[in-house]
Amino acid sequence: MGRIYDVLNGLEGNGLVRSQAASRPKKYIAVEPDTALDRLVEARKRELDQQAERYEAVAADLVDDLDAANPVDGQFWTAAVGPEETVDLLLERLSAADEEIHHAAGIPSPQVDLSDVGLRVLEAFEAALDRGVTVSALVDHELVDTVSDDLRMAYATRLGDHENYASRRSAAIDGTFILIDGEEVCIEVPNPLDSGEAFAMIDFKDAAFADDVHTVFEEQWEDSEPLDFRAAPR
Repeated sequence: MGRIYDVLNGLEGNGLVRSQAASRPKKYIAVEPDTALDRLVEARKRELDQQAERYEAVAADLVDDLDAANPVDGQFWTAAVGPEETVDLLLERLSAADEEIHHAAGIPSPQVDLSDVGLRVLEAFEAALDRGVTVSALVDHELVDTVSDDLRMAYATRLGDHENYASRRSAAIDGTFILIDGEEVCIEVPNPLDSGEAFAMIDFKDAAFADDVHTVFEEQWEDSEPLDFRAAPR
């Protein structure tokens, strides 16, 4: 009986039942269904807000820890957390390339506006090519068929004929990363609670790690097929 009263008291605390305290035994009555539903929704919103605050606090601590890390033997890493911050870091590092960019583009998070980000990456590639940077883009097979006709045509007309640009498509890509000038790697990190969402972008400057990433990229490049955005099927 005690457990039943504990449950009823919990429901009362959430505003789902009302009690008549003066009666013995204590009597309970459910509130109206619409009121109960509204209160449940509000309670769930409060829980989600609290969870989001905890999540943001952990993310902020992660960024602070990474930013505070001192370079050791030429190594350095930093991070950006959140979809907008992740895209900003990606574009910033693309703009820093002096010699070469190797870009593996996986399926983006649903949080990302594919048309907007795709165009911004296109502009970053175009600017890099104008600086004399060599760009190699390895694109997820499904991603090619997902982008709009306008965006595909923009890549084809603005980049396709450039002698320092090459693109291929592959079904073996798992995630998004860029290798810059053979020494810096940006890797998109999925949300540990939802692998379909982006959590962060981590930027590494580590020669040994960059060599490993370059080896993986070259292996996937060899196993991929040439990509012509003009001919990419819908």
